[in-house]
Amino acid sequence: MDFRLGEDQLALRAGMRELLARRFGRERLRAAVDPPGQAGPGTGAVRLDRALWRELGEAGFFALRLPQERGGVGLGLPEAVLVFEEAGRALLPGPLVATHLAAGEVPGAATGECVVAAVDGHLVEWLEEADVVRGDVAQAVALRAVDPLTPVHRVPRAAPHDPVAALLTAAEQLGSAGRTCALAVQHARTREQFGRPVGAFQAVKHLCAEMLVRVETARSAVYAAAVTGDPLDIAAARLLADEAAERGARDCLQVHGGMGFTWESDVHLHLKRAWSRAHRGPCAAQAEEALAAGLLTAAERPGT
Repeated sequence: MDFRLGEDQLALRAGMRELLARRFGRERLRAAVDPPGQAGPGTGAVRLDRALWRELGEAGFFALRLPQERGGVGLGLPEAVLVFEEAGRALLPGPLVATHLAAGEVPGAATGECVVAAVDGHLVEWLEEADVVRGDVAQAVALRAVDPLTPVHRVPRAAPHDPVAALLTAAEQLGSAGRTCALAVQHARTREQFGRPVGAFQAVKHLCAEMLVRVETARSAVYAAAVTGDPLDIAAARLLADEAAERGARDCLQVHGGMGFTWESDVHLHLKRAWSRAHRGPCAAQAEEALAAGLLTAAERPGT
Protein backbone atom coordinates (compact mmCIF):
# COMPACT_ATOMS: atom_id res chain seq x y z
CA MET A 1 0.00 0.00 0.00
CA ASP A 2 1.37 3.41 -1.00
CA PHE A 3 1.23 5.90 1.89
CA ARG A 4 2.93 8.77 0.08
CA LEU A 5 0.88 11.90 0.62
CA GLY A 6 -0.56 13.84 -2.31
CA GLU A 7 0.08 17.54 -2.87
CA ASP A 8 -3.25 18.54 -1.32
CA GLN A 9 -2.59 16.38 1.74
CA LEU A 10 0.90 17.82 2.15
CA ALA A 11 -0.53 21.33 1.90
CA LEU A 12 -3.21 20.49 4.46
CA ARG A 13 -0.64 19.19 6.92
CA ALA A 14 1.68 22.15 6.37
CA GLY A 15 -1.18 24.61 6.80
CA MET A 16 -2.29 23.05 10.07
CA ARG A 17 1.28 22.97 11.39
CA GLU A 18 1.71 26.63 10.49
CA LEU A 19 -1.58 27.58 12.17
CA LEU A 20 -0.70 25.76 15.37
CA ALA A 21 2.84 27.14 15.42
CA ARG A 22 1.41 30.64 15.14
CA ARG A 23 -1.48 30.24 17.57
CA PHE A 24 -0.25 27.55 19.96
CA GLY A 25 3.52 27.55 19.90
CA ARG A 26 5.72 26.78 22.87
CA GLU A 27 5.07 30.11 24.62
CA ARG A 28 1.31 29.59 24.46
CA LEU A 29 1.69 26.00 25.60
CA ARG A 30 3.70 27.06 28.65
CA ALA A 31 1.26 29.89 29.38
CA ALA A 32 -1.59 27.38 29.33
CA VAL A 33 0.27 25.11 31.76
CA ASP A 34 1.43 27.98 33.99
CA PRO A 35 -1.17 30.79 33.72
CA PRO A 36 -0.29 34.04 35.54
CA GLY A 37 -1.48 34.27 39.15
CA GLN A 38 -1.28 30.57 39.94
CA ALA A 39 -0.03 29.43 43.34
CA GLY A 40 2.42 27.12 41.59
CA PRO A 41 3.01 25.24 38.35
CA GLY A 42 -0.03 23.26 37.26
CA THR A 43 -2.15 24.19 40.31
CA GLY A 44 -4.79 26.40 38.71
CA ALA A 45 -8.02 25.67 36.88
CA VAL A 46 -7.55 24.82 33.21
CA ARG A 47 -9.48 27.01 30.78
CA LEU A 48 -10.10 26.45 27.11
CA ASP A 49 -8.97 29.09 24.62
CA ARG A 50 -12.28 29.86 22.91
CA ALA A 51 -10.69 32.18 20.36
CA LEU A 52 -8.34 29.43 19.23
CA TRP A 53 -11.25 26.98 19.16
CA ARG A 54 -13.18 29.27 16.78
CA GLU A 55 -10.08 29.73 14.64
CA LEU A 56 -9.78 25.96 14.36
CA GLY A 57 -13.40 25.94 13.25
CA GLU A 58 -12.73 28.59 10.62
CA ALA A 59 -9.79 26.52 9.35
CA GLY A 60 -12.10 23.53 8.87
CA PHE A 61 -10.58 21.37 11.61
CA PHE A 62 -13.92 20.21 12.98
CA ALA A 63 -15.85 20.19 9.68
CA LEU A 64 -13.13 18.43 7.73
CA ARG A 65 -15.17 15.28 7.05
CA LEU A 66 -18.53 17.01 6.81
CA PRO A 67 -19.88 17.01 3.21
CA GLN A 68 -19.61 20.28 1.33
CA GLU A 69 -23.37 20.46 0.81
CA ARG A 70 -23.68 20.58 4.60
CA GLY A 71 -21.11 23.34 4.97
CA GLY A 72 -18.07 21.13 5.53
CA VAL A 73 -14.77 20.62 3.76
CA GLY A 74 -15.75 17.28 2.26
CA LEU A 75 -12.52 15.38 2.93
CA GLY A 76 -12.07 11.91 4.42
CA LEU A 77 -10.64 10.03 7.35
CA PRO A 78 -7.04 10.03 5.99
CA GLU A 79 -7.06 13.84 5.96
CA ALA A 80 -8.56 13.96 9.45
CA VAL A 81 -5.73 11.74 10.67
CA LEU A 82 -3.19 14.21 9.26
CA VAL A 83 -4.62 17.22 11.11
CA PHE A 84 -5.04 15.28 14.36
CA GLU A 85 -1.43 14.16 14.06
CA GLU A 86 -0.43 17.82 13.96
CA ALA A 87 -2.65 18.56 16.96
CA GLY A 88 -0.91 15.79 18.90
CA ARG A 89 2.49 17.10 17.88
CA ALA A 90 1.60 20.53 19.30
CA LEU A 91 -0.05 19.13 22.47
CA LEU A 92 -3.17 21.09 21.56
CA PRO A 93 -5.59 20.81 24.51
CA GLY A 94 -9.36 20.43 24.47
CA PRO A 95 -12.01 17.87 23.49
CA LEU A 96 -10.87 17.88 19.87
CA VAL A 97 -12.09 14.39 18.99
CA ALA A 98 -15.53 14.83 20.56
CA THR A 99 -16.14 18.18 18.85
CA HIS A 100 -14.91 16.87 15.50
CA LEU A 101 -17.24 13.87 15.70
CA ALA A 102 -20.16 16.14 16.64
CA ALA A 103 -19.80 18.36 13.54
CA GLY A 104 -23.04 18.27 11.58
CA GLU A 105 -24.98 16.89 14.55
CA VAL A 106 -24.48 19.54 17.24
CA PRO A 107 -25.13 23.13 16.10
CA GLY A 108 -21.96 25.22 16.24
CA ALA A 109 -19.57 22.27 16.60
CA ALA A 110 -18.38 22.47 12.98
CA THR A 111 -17.50 26.16 13.27
CA GLY A 112 -15.91 25.97 16.70
CA GLU A 113 -18.63 28.08 18.29
CA CYS A 114 -19.67 25.12 20.41
CA VAL A 115 -17.34 22.97 22.52
CA VAL A 116 -18.53 19.38 22.73
CA ALA A 117 -17.43 16.81 25.29
CA ALA A 118 -18.38 13.14 25.17
CA VAL A 119 -18.35 10.17 27.51
CA ASP A 120 -15.84 7.60 26.27
CA GLY A 121 -15.95 4.45 28.31
CA HIS A 122 -16.12 5.65 31.92
CA LEU A 123 -14.34 8.96 31.29
CA VAL A 124 -15.25 12.38 29.95
CA GLU A 125 -12.68 15.11 29.30
CA TRP A 126 -13.29 18.86 29.64
CA LEU A 127 -16.73 18.40 31.16
CA GLU A 128 -16.88 21.78 32.90
CA GLU A 129 -15.74 23.74 29.82
CA ALA A 130 -18.12 22.06 27.38
CA ASP A 131 -21.26 23.68 25.98
CA VAL A 132 -22.74 20.30 25.06
CA VAL A 133 -21.99 16.90 26.59
CA ARG A 134 -22.85 13.71 24.75
CA GLY A 135 -23.58 10.83 27.08
CA ASP A 136 -24.82 10.36 30.63
CA VAL A 137 -22.73 12.44 33.05
CA ALA A 138 -24.98 12.05 36.07
CA GLN A 139 -22.89 11.56 39.22
CA ALA A 140 -19.70 12.48 37.37
CA VAL A 141 -16.72 12.73 39.70
CA ALA A 142 -13.68 14.88 39.01
CA LEU A 143 -10.39 13.01 38.95
CA ARG A 144 -6.91 14.33 39.63
CA ALA A 145 -5.57 14.36 36.09
CA VAL A 146 -1.96 13.43 35.41
CA ASP A 147 -1.95 15.78 32.41
CA PRO A 148 -2.19 19.43 33.55
CA LEU A 149 -4.04 20.33 30.32
CA THR A 150 -6.67 17.55 30.33
CA PRO A 151 -9.26 17.79 33.13
CA VAL A 152 -11.08 14.47 33.49
CA HIS A 153 -14.28 13.24 35.15
CA ARG A 154 -15.35 9.64 35.74
CA VAL A 155 -18.95 8.52 35.25
CA PRO A 156 -20.54 5.33 36.64
CA ARG A 157 -22.26 4.32 33.40
CA ALA A 158 -19.86 3.55 30.55
CA ALA A 159 -20.54 4.64 26.97
CA PRO A 160 -19.57 2.46 23.98
CA HIS A 161 -16.28 3.17 22.24
CA ASP A 162 -16.26 4.75 18.78
CA PRO A 163 -13.66 3.25 16.39
CA VAL A 164 -13.20 6.60 14.62
CA ALA A 165 -12.54 8.29 17.95
CA ALA A 166 -9.94 5.60 18.71
CA LEU A 167 -8.23 6.22 15.36
CA LEU A 168 -8.13 10.00 15.82
CA THR A 169 -6.68 9.48 19.29
CA ALA A 170 -4.06 7.19 17.73
CA ALA A 171 -3.23 10.00 15.29
CA GLU A 172 -2.71 12.39 18.20
CA GLN A 173 -0.45 9.84 19.87
CA LEU A 174 1.49 9.49 16.62
CA GLY A 175 2.03 13.25 16.43
CA SER A 176 3.30 13.35 20.00
CA ALA A 177 5.62 10.40 19.36
CA GLY A 178 7.08 12.12 16.30
CA ARG A 179 7.65 15.29 18.29
CA THR A 180 9.45 13.58 21.19
CA CYS A 181 11.64 11.72 18.70
CA ALA A 182 12.60 15.05 17.13
CA LEU A 183 13.25 16.61 20.55
CA ALA A 184 15.50 13.70 21.53
CA VAL A 185 17.52 13.93 18.31
CA GLN A 186 17.87 17.71 18.63
CA HIS A 187 19.10 17.40 22.21
CA ALA A 188 21.49 14.57 21.33
CA ARG A 189 23.08 16.72 18.64
CA THR A 190 23.52 19.87 20.73
CA ARG A 191 24.13 18.68 24.30
CA GLU A 192 27.77 17.92 25.02
CA GLN A 193 29.31 15.68 27.64
CA PHE A 194 33.02 14.96 28.05
CA GLY A 195 33.61 17.28 25.10
CA ARG A 196 31.36 15.33 22.70
CA PRO A 197 27.69 15.54 21.71
CA VAL A 198 25.72 12.99 23.73
CA GLY A 199 24.42 11.64 20.43
CA ALA A 200 27.88 10.27 19.76
CA PHE A 201 27.42 7.69 22.51
CA GLN A 202 26.08 4.34 21.37
CA ALA A 203 23.41 4.05 24.07
CA VAL A 204 21.85 7.37 23.02
CA LYS A 205 22.04 6.41 19.34
CA HIS A 206 20.13 3.22 20.09
CA LEU A 207 17.43 5.05 22.03
CA CYS A 208 16.87 7.52 19.19
CA ALA A 209 16.89 4.79 16.55
CA GLU A 210 14.33 2.73 18.47
CA MET A 211 12.12 5.78 18.88
CA LEU A 212 12.18 6.40 15.12
CA VAL A 213 11.34 2.75 14.34
CA ARG A 214 8.32 2.88 16.66
CA VAL A 215 7.13 6.16 15.15
CA GLU A 216 7.32 4.94 11.56
CA THR A 217 5.73 1.58 12.42
CA ALA A 218 2.86 3.37 14.13
CA ARG A 219 2.57 5.81 11.23
CA SER A 220 2.12 2.98 8.72
CA ALA A 221 -0.54 1.36 10.91
CA VAL A 222 -2.44 4.61 11.55
CA TYR A 223 -2.40 5.64 7.89
CA ALA A 224 -3.50 2.16 6.80
CA ALA A 225 -6.38 2.15 9.29
CA ALA A 226 -7.45 5.56 8.00
CA VAL A 227 -7.71 4.09 4.49
CA THR A 228 -9.46 0.85 5.39
CA GLY A 229 -11.56 2.02 8.35
CA ASP A 230 -11.49 -1.58 9.57
CA PRO A 231 -12.01 -1.90 13.36
CA LEU A 232 -9.20 -4.46 13.66
CA ASP A 233 -6.81 -2.21 11.75
CA ILE A 234 -7.81 0.63 14.08
CA ALA A 235 -7.18 -1.55 17.14
CA ALA A 236 -3.69 -2.41 15.86
CA ALA A 237 -2.97 1.23 15.03
CA ARG A 238 -4.08 2.32 18.48
CA LEU A 239 -1.82 -0.21 20.20
CA LEU A 240 1.22 0.81 18.17
CA ALA A 241 0.55 4.54 18.51
CA ASP A 242 0.08 4.32 22.27
CA GLU A 243 3.35 2.42 22.57
CA ALA A 244 5.20 4.89 20.34
CA ALA A 245 3.92 7.87 22.34
CA GLU A 246 4.47 6.47 25.83
CA ARG A 247 7.81 4.71 25.26
CA GLY A 248 9.02 7.54 23.03
CA ALA A 249 8.38 10.13 25.72
CA ARG A 250 10.13 7.99 28.34
CA ASP A 251 13.13 7.47 26.07
CA CYS A 252 13.21 11.18 25.24
CA LEU A 253 13.30 11.86 28.96
CA GLN A 254 16.28 9.54 29.29
CA VAL A 255 18.13 11.24 26.42
CA HIS A 256 17.61 14.60 28.16
CA GLY A 257 18.93 13.22 31.44
CA GLY A 258 18.18 15.13 34.66
CA MET A 259 16.93 18.23 32.88
CA GLY A 260 14.19 16.16 31.25
CA PHE A 261 12.53 15.68 34.65
CA THR A 262 12.23 19.41 35.34
CA TRP A 263 8.95 21.29 35.06
CA GLU A 264 10.49 23.70 32.54
CA SER A 265 11.12 20.91 30.03
CA ASP A 266 8.31 20.02 27.63
CA VAL A 267 9.14 16.31 27.61
CA HIS A 268 7.11 15.51 30.71
CA LEU A 269 4.06 17.17 29.12
CA HIS A 270 4.22 14.75 26.19
CA LEU A 271 4.57 11.80 28.55
CA LYS A 272 1.62 12.89 30.68
CA ARG A 273 -0.56 13.55 27.64
CA ALA A 274 0.37 10.13 26.23
CA TRP A 275 -0.66 8.49 29.51
CA SER A 276 -3.89 10.47 29.52
CA ARG A 277 -4.80 9.57 25.93
CA ALA A 278 -3.99 5.90 26.53
CA HIS A 279 -6.98 5.77 28.90
CA ARG A 280 -9.31 7.25 26.29
CA GLY A 281 -11.39 4.67 24.46
CA PRO A 282 -10.61 0.95 24.57
CA CYS A 283 -7.69 0.02 26.78
CA ALA A 284 -4.73 -1.94 25.48
CA ALA A 285 -6.10 -5.21 26.83
CA GLN A 286 -9.42 -4.69 25.01
CA ALA A 287 -7.65 -3.87 21.75
CA GLU A 288 -5.47 -6.97 22.11
CA GLU A 289 -8.54 -9.14 22.74
CA ALA A 290 -10.25 -7.69 19.65
CA LEU A 291 -7.19 -8.39 17.52
CA ALA A 292 -6.86 -11.94 18.86
CA ALA A 293 -10.54 -12.65 18.17
CA GLY A 294 -10.18 -11.27 14.65
CA LEU A 295 -7.14 -13.43 13.94
CA LEU A 296 -8.91 -16.54 15.21
CA THR A 297 -11.95 -15.80 13.07
CA ALA A 298 -9.76 -15.33 9.99
CA ALA A 299 -7.88 -18.56 10.71
CA GLU A 300 -11.15 -20.50 10.89
CA ARG A 301 -12.32 -19.38 7.45
CA PRO A 302 -12.09 -22.00 4.69
CA GLY A 303 -9.01 -21.62 2.51
CA THR A 304 -6.98 -19.66 5.07
